[in-house]
Amino acid sequence: MKVAVFGLGYVGSVTAACLAANGHDVWGVDVDTAKVGPITEGHSPVVEPGLDELVAEGVTAGRLHATTDPRLALERADVSLICVGTPSTPAGSTDLTYIRRAVRDIAEAAHVVNPPVSGFHSIVVRSTVPPGTVDEVVEQVLADVPPPEGLTFGTAMTPEFLREGSGLADFYDPPFVVVGTRDKRVGTALTDLFGFIFSKRGLEVDIQIVDVRTAEALKYACNAFHATKVSFANEMGRIFRHYGVDSREVMRIFVQDTSLNISPYYLKPGFAFGGSCLPKDLRSVLHLARVNNTDLPLLAGTLATNERTVSDVVDRVVAGPGREIALLGLSFKHATDDLRESPNVELAERLIGKGYNLRIYDAIVNPSRLVGANLRHVTSKLPHLQRVLTDDPAAALKDADLAIVSATDSAAVNALLSSPPARTIDLSGRLGDAVEALPGYEGVGW
Repeated sequence: MKVAVFGLGYVGSVTAACLAANGHDVWGVDVDTAKVGPITEGHSPVVEPGLDELVAEGVTAGRLHATTDPRLALERADVSLICVGTPSTPAGSTDLTYIRRAVRDIAEAAHVVNPPVSGFHSIVVRSTVPPGTVDEVVEQVLADVPPPEGLTFGTAMTPEFLREGSGLADFYDPPFVVVGTRDKRVGTALTDLFGFIFSKRGLEVDIQIVDVRTAEALKYACNAFHATKVSFANEMGRIFRHYGVDSREVMRIFVQDTSLNISPYYLKPGFAFGGSCLPKDLRSVLHLARVNNTDLPLLAGTLATNERTVSDVVDRVVAGPGREIALLGLSFKHATDDLRESPNVELAERLIGKGYNLRIYDAIVNPSRLVGANLRHVTSKLPHLQRVLTDDPAAALKDADLAIVSATDSAAVNALLSSPPARTIDLSGRLGDAVEALPGYEGVGW
């Protein structure tokens, strides 16, 4: 397959060399002769362990080329991979100037070169770009410069996950290969292009075809989480050193928990956290920081964003019509009766305070059985719980304009399917396809 790689910085150089090493005819394109020159001479333009040798092998074998002329790269090329820089603007937004330029170069060159035998060319963004870039930027450029007769363009986003210093290893052993596209032909082309990654490991091809914007957002989610992990570990070090604690030892043991700490658990958009542990212990850590004159802005922000999650649901309710609300689920966690610092209790209090008529169903919570801190908390927040609570989900849903659902027991789900209100806000993310297909369904995390 002939591939044009636009941008010969770190990502482009690694991508071009690795593809060439696996049999593809690769042409790197860059406006900077300081990047093109080294490759034509058989050297890497960037410092990366093992890349110099790989570039030399590709050039010697005649599979890796570099040029400043897009027309040479696009001659009968099947795929263009856009690996140009997307720096920050002074305001913090992403500068997409080089993306636009690369797409325009491809579109214009297509009018003066021979097309691929298939008559189809895939234009694939590999740079990190905001969701909507392919739809609103790439497609707009292609609308301004449509392809010549006999050629069709398809577009996609395929994010890279390369770390400087281990780029070659990361290319050959990525956590996943994701293609965001609506065109099956692009998906097929990229499966053919990157399929060797899995065949070399003796695996079935496992390229994930997703929505374009999902692929664009994925890299941001990954990098934001990586940055958060670095900052979290550093904040733990800042606070624990005041108590003679070796935070490296703490974190060494911390990462051994792959059930909760390093796992998919908790990493699903949904409602706020609550209960008897997380809010209390987080406040305690922040107190330890204050008495030692230590700032922990990440953890302080965690409390703030948790409160914002509750406020966001209230705002969504207020923005819609109707005054009758069914709240299905009251405890902080499914299958418990623990109401301590439950975000559902906080939500109920706020909605009642705004004058909404609220009926609450919870399969487990029974006011007559509440004792101790559990009873004190709910009494302070919802003194009229007995009046608004029912043990029948159908009764809670009767004449409701809106259902807010965190309970996932079968009785609640069946009642919701039998008598759905005009709107349903899902706080659980676990209600299933049947509920998600209801008219007026809204997931709280999207």
